[in-house]
Amino acid sequence: MNLRSKGYFTFFLLIFLSTGGLYPATGESRGPIHYVVVEGIVNPVMSEFILKSLRDAVEENAEVVVLQLDTPGGLDLSMRDIVKAILGSEVPVVVYVAPSGSRASSAGVFITYAAHIAAMAPGTNIGSAHPVAMGGEKMDETMVQKVENDAVAYIKSIANKRGRNAEWAEKAVRESVNITAQEALKLKVIDLMAENRKELFEKLNGRKVTTVTGEKTLSTMDAEVKDIEMGLRFKILNAITNPNVAYILMMIGMIGLYFELSNPGAILPGVIGAICLVLAFYAFQTLSVNYAGLLLIGLSLIFFIAEIKVTSFGLLTVAGIISLILGSLMLFESPQPFMKLSLEVLLPTVIIFTLFVLGTMYYAVVIHKRRPVSGMDGIIDEEGKAISDIDPEGEVFVSGEYWEAIADEPIKKGENIKVVGAKGLKLKVKKV
Repeated sequence: MNLRSKGYFTFFLLIFLSTGGLYPATGESRGPIHYVVVEGIVNPVMSEFILKSLRDAVEENAEVVVLQLDTPGGLDLSMRDIVKAILGSEVPVVVYVAPSGSRASSAGVFITYAAHIAAMAPGTNIGSAHPVAMGGEKMDETMVQKVENDAVAYIKSIANKRGRNAEWAEKAVRESVNITAQEALKLKVIDLMAENRKELFEKLNGRKVTTVTGEKTLSTMDAEVKDIEMGLRFKILNAITNPNVAYILMMIGMIGLYFELSNPGAILPGVIGAICLVLAFYAFQTLSVNYAGLLLIGLSLIFFIAEIKVTSFGLLTVAGIISLILGSLMLFESPQPFMKLSLEVLLPTVIIFTLFVLGTMYYAVVIHKRRPVSGMDGIIDEEGKAISDIDPEGEVFVSGEYWEAIADEPIKKGENIKVVGAKGLKLKVKKV
């Protein structure tokens, strides 16, 4: 190698080293932003979905997880699972209440407070975190105070950890106060406001957060965004936990069982009914179910089935309809509207169920009264022709067959006859 070649080699080597080589100086590549859309009631399905999303973010070395939140609240246990997962997350978590018109109420306040960075879109609101009892049952004053104090201590501890307004958080629990996004930013309930996620990423860029693994500076400008949505499994489970859907599933299950019990051997209605009932009872564990209402609905099914077996002149049917209506009205009791059964769903469902039962019963009665079409009874009232003289015995041709016949009056060969009875294998006939 000559001197000129050595000079070129040294020149390019110095450039390579001065730019840090082929890799960034940090030796780490920036991960994607995981953008997770979370909507609906806080329940075990939402909890499982968020926890899975946070685990996936750690495995994929995500830069940050953004939870786009819109919730009216939900179950305390599910909310606490989500809060613990966020507080213990190795990846920074941003809770973004969006889009406009969304809210973070009740359990949503705790989740927002737990985030490393809390953000809201204009036109959203947050608050009303007063705890309520499941099932709508009344708590005595001592129990109310215990529950409130527990919730206040919990949210204040979260607020202190994240450096947010603990005084307002206490008011949200004790007084159910609710504020807009602008007020939340002013009171230091949230860290920033953003019109859309592009603006959110711009404002997140360069911010420092502290996770369980230490301090981290966010780098969100021009980062890859990975949208995370509920899969089919989560969507189905989340849908059936809606009180209206759970109620409809229960009614379909009852119709299936009613049809199977009233017509043994049909199989398909029983299978569908059993599956729907299992799904309905899965949903009931996340809802405020009044078991007196559930028993009344079950009692109505017993009344309807008994009507088929017992002659009550419609009294059991009336009792079943009354039990069904009362049970449906009592089934879900909660001070929170999103945990109640809608009348727009209840009334049509009860009417359709009642009409189905009445229609099935009417059809069964019609079949019961219908003239037999097989065996000796099925040939009564059929007409035919005398094959021989009948006095008092002879032969006739009826329904494509030859029969021995008897008659109370003489009948000549070739005359038309009508079957009026049967005795063993002999037909009793008369002249038409």
